[in-house]
Amino acid sequence: MLKFRSVAMLAGLSLLGSACGGPESAPESEVKPTWEEFKAQAYREPWEGGKIIVNGDEALESEEELAAYFHNVVESQLGKSQDGLAVYYIGGDIKWSATQKLNLTYCISNNFGTNKTKMVNAMASATAAWEATASVNFTYLSQYDASCTASQTGVLFDIRPVSGQSYVARAFFPNSARSGRNVLVDSSAFGSLGAWTLTGVLRHELGHTLGFRHEHTRSTASGCYEDSQWRALTTTYDRSSVMHYPQCNGTQTGDLVLTTLDKQGARALYP
Repeated sequence: MLKFRSVAMLAGLSLLGSACGGPESAPESEVKPTWEEFKAQAYREPWEGGKIIVNGDEALESEEELAAYFHNVVESQLGKSQDGLAVYYIGGDIKWSATQKLNLTYCISNNFGTNKTKMVNAMASATAAWEATASVNFTYLSQYDASCTASQTGVLFDIRPVSGQSYVARAFFPNSARSGRNVLVDSSAFGSLGAWTLTGVLRHELGHTLGFRHEHTRSTASGCYEDSQWRALTTTYDRSSVMHYPQCNGTQTGDLVLTTLDKQGARALYP
């Protein structure tokens, strides 16, 4: 989730303060930057092995992946607009296998310090929301918390703290390599988030880990159109979706929670 930057390509779940754009904003499909402009605006996490963040909270591994994203998505945007909770789609749905979806293991770094208990409890609540509606199972393996890094192979993904980033939190998709399978939570997530809670932020980020795209990229009218790499899972566009940024012409004024349509879409992908 972003602390919003301009142009939908720069990602992370953000605070409501800087708007991604409203219905009066030109859709991204009408504002196509050059490669140099795109590359210059891309946010890079400022540490060794840091990822390039697009669409607010989606991580790319390298500048080569950023270039591919630019040429395959930004330059060739189709202006696609359709209804429904959507799964990441590149020649097929980007999702976990029937076996792996029931063994989504994670650790939570001890580096959260005094916020560690908050993270453990928020993750328990956020994972329970997805488990209650779809055939997925998250498992917390606390024995790996002391060495909960991107190279920890004892778990599928790691959850670690960061500070001073452009996002409140960022996640990954099921096709990410192990080094990129991280949920990074900025220190700002433990401050004032307005109507949002830490659990709500994590519900959104876990949606990405299951393969779900931002709902607002379904519609150019959202002002936050991203790209066309998605497949609709329901027949109705959901402006209140847990995967829809409220500041992108959304209607959710409270916390980020799974709606009825979110649940329908999740069950469609993971019945």
